Amino acid sequence: MQFVHESLPQRVLFESGGAATGVASEVERLGARRVMVLAAPAEASIADQVTTGIPVVMRHDDVVMHVPTHVAEKAREAALAAEADALVCVGGGSTTGLAKAVALSTRLPIVAVPTTYAGSEATAVWGLTQGAVKKTGTDAVVLPRAVVYDATLTLSLSVEMSIASGLNALAHCIDSLWAPKADPINAAFAAEGVRALNTGLPQVADAPTGLAGREQTLYGAYLAAAAFASAGSGLHHKICHVLGGMYNLPHAQTHAVVLPQVVALNAPGDDDAERRLAASFASESALAGLMALRNQVKAPGALRDFGLKASQIADAVQAILPVVPTTNPTPVTSENLTALLRAAWEGSEPQ
Repeated sequence: MQFVHESLPQRVLFESGGAATGVASEVERLGARRVMVLAAPAEASIADQVTTGIPVVMRHDDVVMHVPTHVAEKAREAALAAEADALVCVGGGSTTGLAKAVALSTRLPIVAVPTTYAGSEATAVWGLTQGAVKKTGTDAVVLPRAVVYDATLTLSLSVEMSIASGLNALAHCIDSLWAPKADPINAAFAAEGVRALNTGLPQVADAPTGLAGREQTLYGAYLAAAAFASAGSGLHHKICHVLGGMYNLPHAQTHAVVLPQVVALNAPGDDDAERRLAASFASESALAGLMALRNQVKAPGALRDFGLKASQIADAVQAILPVVPTTNPTPVTSENLTALLRAAWEGSEPQ
């Protein structure tokens, strides 16, 4: 056994109903006196709830999916104008991504309060979109200093969005098993994340107002992000980042639709990943376990439902091929990538 594993320096607080207390304690630990709060209009009431008692100098609500560069620049200018000394972001991946964009140039510390299962809060990965191109990178300065997880804050997330967001988290787990820096510790985190998500998501679907399923799903989402942060971006995420940037497809739903097609392609080429995933799903195979979960929670089915056109597949293939990781267990060609995207577009059963 020989590997190098890097753990990211971050405090994680997990307590249902404890977000406000957790945020106040983390802001105090930072010594911050002028906090900029980032939250989309839909999360305004939650942001009010969790930021009571901290020194807020401004609130910023211009949050856009995939973080366009002009939106990021507007937020950076607002932070500088307010002389903010810390950022608190409340919301999903787009809000966290915006906070990271601000931190990338200002180096302001972030306290993240997730309201979805996106996982961006646990990684040092940033993403910005200019035109039709989404650029991503890794920088320690964008890693939130602390994450405050409170499952009660996800109760307002609809079942449909919860399932899509949870399957996005599942994609972090699965991609971590064959990403460029995959190692046994990432695999252990990923396997436990799959187990927790496979347990929690059906409970969220069956009992949306119950906390048990939400807590398991949030716990799984954190493990997924921690594994992904260390392992790096595999084929699945390369595909989804290209599709999101080029065609402005919704992030979580795109991940949910593409994932089974990538598992069908890659699992046969990686015996260890296949065994781990099958065990975590308590299924005879990785793909069978994933499909059983998708059927149980009525997962999103086809990219054409979210705006992708069949005529766009060829250009997407050409954009994805240059960024395919060399570590991918199955060789990726124009032919099998085209077949994968067409199946995801149609929503056909993965083969």
